[in-house]
Amino acid sequence: MKNMISVPPLEGKGLKNIKLVEVYLGNTKVGRLALTKEGLCAFEYDAEYLTNGISISPFDLPLKNGVTLAKRTPFDGNFGVFDDCLPDGWGLLLFDRYLQKHGLNPGKLSLLDRLSYVGSSGRGALEFRPDQSDMNNEEYFDFEHLASETQKILGSDAYEGDAFESLYKQGGSPGGARPKIFTKYLGKEWLLKFRATTDPSTIGQTEYSYSLLAKLCGLEMPETRLFEGKYFGVERFDRTPKGKLHVVSVAGLLNADYRIPCLDYLNIFQLCQALTHNMQEMWKVYRLMVFNYLIGNKDDHAKNFAFILCENEWHFAPAFDILPGNGLNGYHTTSINDSITPSNEDLFAVVEKAGLERNKAMTIFNEISEKIVAND
Repeated sequence: MKNMISVPPLEGKGLKNIKLVEVYLGNTKVGRLALTKEGLCAFEYDAEYLTNGISISPFDLPLKNGVTLAKRTPFDGNFGVFDDCLPDGWGLLLFDRYLQKHGLNPGKLSLLDRLSYVGSSGRGALEFRPDQSDMNNEEYFDFEHLASETQKILGSDAYEGDAFESLYKQGGSPGGARPKIFTKYLGKEWLLKFRATTDPSTIGQTEYSYSLLAKLCGLEMPETRLFEGKYFGVERFDRTPKGKLHVVSVAGLLNADYRIPCLDYLNIFQLCQALTHNMQEMWKVYRLMVFNYLIGNKDDHAKNFAFILCENEWHFAPAFDILPGNGLNGYHTTSINDSITPSNEDLFAVVEKAGLERNKAMTIFNEISEKIVAND
């Protein structure tokens, strides 16, 4: 790989085809990315990072010399840890329309081009240089107007209203189908969600209620609030006063295709054990599994679980996107004991396979069940 090249920010015409992207974790250079002739990502750790760094994706990119090639699937030649940084769902829709508005063809962008547009604005702590991001990190309070504009964007392929630029610049690279923005409030960074076309008008209140219930049930949750009485907001757990935290989804860590059912909760327990070697973290996974099961959250796909790196130690990330959902055809996207229509006994069977104490698991199950019933 050659030295980094410089690329100007987005211009109205043309596109500079990026050949090399440098990956940073805060101010530390982690390594470099290039593309093979076949369109596969090739990654190489920086020599200095190898001496005192930690793997950013322990299974795909162990800390070692040499170039590692990504697989073709499931991320179109990308590594899962970097795919996590790219927009999908709403973020992808907004990004592609933003490019078109500026005279660029989204279909002509390579993976490296797209990572460059994420730059320093993505989820987690990874940053990509050259940095062509164009994000606004300021406070924004006219949520009613933005919410109205998101509905217009969702309803028209050609809409380019007055809030389009604001939505893009506040959007960063959030995933998921529901429109959302990043914003600051009282000095903290938040992710704020708006209603999707198919959502009920009370979706914000509903998600806020379930976030409070999750905390009551002992799940680790970031701070949440209901902005203007209707818009659900959650404090970003990948942002701290000391800086950004590295976060990787289970999909990214295991190269699992989150678009289809591909995992069992036992896989998440095994991943947690391999990364954290901590039984307390394993019980966090269990509480989330039980909560999802009892409230009927069947949209429990591989990107809705994550691990977070704090002071060079992996932890199971705080819960997010937890509210009742139909999943695929009404079944759990992540099976429990290989069942997509699990029973209570399936939960306890997974617990035993994961090496956790069954009696303690039953006690926790009963506690969570009682609190959910009491707050129904």
